[in-house]
Formats: sequence, structure tokens, C-alpha cells
Amino acid sequence: MPRSSATPRRRTARPSQNTTPEAPTLLQLLPAQSVAVSATDKKLSKNTAHAVVIAVAKTAEGPSVILPSDAKALPENLQEQAAAVGATGAVDDVRKIAAPKGSPWPVIVLTGLGKGHEANSAAEGLRRAAGAATRALTKTEHAVFALPVETVEEAAAVAEGITLGAYSFAAQKGKSAHTVGAPLATATLLTAGLDAKAVSTALARAEILGRAVARARILVTLSPDTVYPASVAQLAQDLAGQAAGRVSVEVLDESELEQGGFGGLIGVGQGASRPPRLVRIGWEPKKPVESVGLVGKGITFDSGGLSLKPANSMMTMKSDMAGAAAVLATVFAAAEAELPVSVTGWLCLAENMPSSTATRPGDVITIRGGRTVEVLNTDAEGRLVLADGLVAAREEDPGLLLDIATLTGAQMVALGAQTAGVMGDDDAVETVLAASVASGEDLWPMPLPHHLRASLDSDVADIKNIGDRNGGMLSAGLFLKEFAGAEESAEESAIEPVGPWAHLDIAGPSFNESKPWGYTPKQGTGFGVRTMFAAIELVAGRPV
Repeated sequence: MPRSSATPRRRTARPSQNTTPEAPTLLQLLPAQSVAVSATDKKLSKNTAHAVVIAVAKTAEGPSVILPSDAKALPENLQEQAAAVGATGAVDDVRKIAAPKGSPWPVIVLTGLGKGHEANSAAEGLRRAAGAATRALTKTEHAVFALPVETVEEAAAVAEGITLGAYSFAAQKGKSAHTVGAPLATATLLTAGLDAKAVSTALARAEILGRAVARARILVTLSPDTVYPASVAQLAQDLAGQAAGRVSVEVLDESELEQGGFGGLIGVGQGASRPPRLVRIGWEPKKPVESVGLVGKGITFDSGGLSLKPANSMMTMKSDMAGAAAVLATVFAAAEAELPVSVTGWLCLAENMPSSTATRPGDVITIRGGRTVEVLNTDAEGRLVLADGLVAAREEDPGLLLDIATLTGAQMVALGAQTAGVMGDDDAVETVLAASVASGEDLWPMPLPHHLRASLDSDVADIKNIGDRNGGMLSAGLFLKEFAGAEESAEESAIEPVGPWAHLDIAGPSFNESKPWGYTPKQGTGFGVRTMFAAIELVAGRPV
């Protein structure tokens, strides 16, 4: 049968129903901007906004509204109205009332300061009150904060509370993204009588910290199919590209890690389909006065490996990279603030997964530098990747070395969900504690008892990766001490760090599983960024 000479009709191809859009990069998922905070010495009645924030103290006689010096635009019976809406003045208590017609703002927000003992300092009470109010001001364009500030430090705390509270997460909400209210866009502080230049500097610092903490929060909150070693490494490179050459980034892939003797990262990551990475991020000012090394645990998902966790214990294990997220955010914040200190961050990135290639209990791995570790529990993996990072960091001889990690459940048992533990040599611990007080992050000093070191002795290697169950946070710190640039003394197994070193165990406060409080959201909290930033400032000789 002869073929038809007619031109065949072409069918229009329909797009496949299974086609999925290209996944966004981590850079695209990070916040593009943060709340803009300004200060004014104008009277309250001269400031128009969509809301005004007023403080309420909790006293023995009951809640007490703290009126600003210029209160003529506020209702005369504001104290009675506050009582009518149930304002208590307690920490995190926020109430809204309608302002009288003709007011410069339609809404009055009452935020509780609590009692003096409910915050570590007056500054932290203001920081938390401002943050709680800001969280209640979603979908608000502009607010005036008429909180009782008498010093630049207190004005800075209010600004920090605003920048920390103006946060929301909608990156993976999909069709329900519209239900997440946009955070407060702009804020003005009343700072009459304070040094305008000092206040301006404090507000700029607060905005930098707000962006940095939000960056860390989002990285911890994003799902582990999005945040994995290679994607975090790419994010660091992308952010460095935005920094116009001020920040350097080097990435070691699995081949380079093997060549460099990074047995901790290779051993932990070898069971996963996504290989490990070690990322070095560096900020180098023109005339540095000192140097700081930061090492962050970056287990982007922790199943426990062959020492498998129970299912319920895996649900929050995307947060096991909170230390690396904090380090990344801190280094870029230091660069943005142009702190006069060389800062090097080390992100120790791996997935801890079970497979036929995973490290087995009983395996012996070799950490960079040659020290061997008998791995008896593959769920004690964070200390293994940190060991590699600490050795690499100490090779550059920083003046201060800090590591930060969601390291042990024992930390939460000992200190709860809002307080981190810090241990190390006295000078470094004192620096970290001073920085934590200034920043409002709660850290508590813990010892490194020599008698626990014997529980880490191994019959087949230099050291075991687990010790006695009792004192688990402390024995983990003792393990890390072996690699914090340590040198053996004449006394066998006695290890002393070469320079100041401290270990921050943030297992509890890095991830908030309960309701939001103060300026702290659910999920990733960004804990540690503000303390490390303040520690760098202290090293630089700046007051914090």
C-alpha cells in the first residue's frame, strides 16, 4: 500500500504531569532582608506608626504600665485598660488594645517586662520584651517602641529584641505559605537623651546580628533533603560571592578529605550517599589585632548510623548541624561588621546513615594528625568530625579556639532546654561566659574532671569515642580536649591545650520544640551566634 504524501499532522507535546521545578538553592531560601530599625529623639506624640509598644512591669501590687515621658497621646486610663485586657506584666505576656480615634497609631501593644529576677539583666528583660512584642506584630509595616531605655546598652538590647523577633519561616510551606504572616518591616526606638552616634552604631550591630541569627535559624529549620554537606558548602561559596571578596571559602570534598587524613569526617560520612565536606570560611581584616578559630559540628542528619536511634529520636535530627550553622552565620557577621579580628570557621559536614559501607561499632579510625579512635557507638559521631575540625583549626594557631555542637543528650539532662554548657580552659571559658551575659544567651560553666578521662581509654586505639554514661557531657568534652591543639605532657595521657579553647554544647537551646518565647521561635533558634560574635568583639578589645 503506497504511503500518503500528505504532510503528517504534528502533535503538540503536553508538559509532563510529573515534572517538578528545580529545587531552590539554600541561598534562595534565606531571608533577603531583615527589619529596619531606627532611633529618634522626637517625643512619642510626634511619631506616627501602625502600632506603639509600651512596657508593663510585674510588681507586688500588680501590673504597672511604664509610661514614656511624653504620654499625652496615650489614653489617660491606660492602666485600667491594661488590667481590663488581662495584662499581667509577666515575661512574654503581650496584649493589644485599640488606641483612641485620632491617635498617631491605631494599636497599643503592651509587653511584659516581668520581675527583675526573671531575666539575667535589665538589658535581657528589655530584649525579651521587645522580641515578644515584635512577634505579635506580624503583618505590621511600622511600629514605635516606647520602652524604658536609659542607656545605649539598653537601647541596643531593645533593637536586638526587635531584629530577633522579626522572623518567620515560610520557605517550605508551599500552598500554605500565605498563612505565615510577614514579620514587622520597620521599627523606631525612642532614645531621647542618649548619644546619637553610639545608638546608631548599636542599631547597625543589632541588624547584622538579626540577619545572622535568622540565617542560622533557617538552616537548622529546613528539611535534611535540602540541607546536606554539599548544599551547605555551596551556600558558603554563594555567600562569599555576595561578600565581594571579603570572605574566603575553601571546600574539601571526600577525595581531598581522604588525602588529608580526615578520618573522622570520612568515617562518619561513609555510610551516606551524600559524601562529607569540610568547609573553611575566613574573614581577614587589613590589620587584625588577634585571631579566632570556630569549629562547628555539621551533622546534617543523624540517624545514629548502625547504632540506630529510635524513630522518635530521629524526628529533630535535622538540627544536628546547628553548630555549623552558627559558625557560618558568625563568620559572615564578623565580616559584615568588619571586626578587626581574623576569624576562621570550620564546618564539619556529614550525614550519619546506616548502610553496608557505614562505620561499624568496633572500627578504628584515624583522626587528622594521627591519633586513633575506637568507635564503639556510631551515634557518638559529632565528636569524631569535630576532632578533625579542631586539629585543622589549631594548625593555624588561633589566639582563641571555640567549638560549638549539639553534642550530647546529657547536656539537656543536666541543664535543660534553654541553657548550654561550656567547658575548656579557664581563660576561654571566662571569655565565653562574659560574651554570653552580654548577648543574653544562657551558658553555664561545666568542669572537665580528670577522673573521667580513664573511661575513654581503649585497649586497641589511642582513645574510645564513648566513656561512662554518667557525666556524658563532661566525658565528651574531655574527648574533644584531646584534639583541641593538645600536646602530651610528661605525665602519660595528660593533655593540655596549646592555647585558649572552649567547647559549647548547645544540644538543648539550639532547637525549640515547645512554643515560641520572647524573641525565640519554634524550631531552629540560632543559639550561639550572638555569644560567639560577642566573644570575637571581646578578643578585639571592644566593650560588649
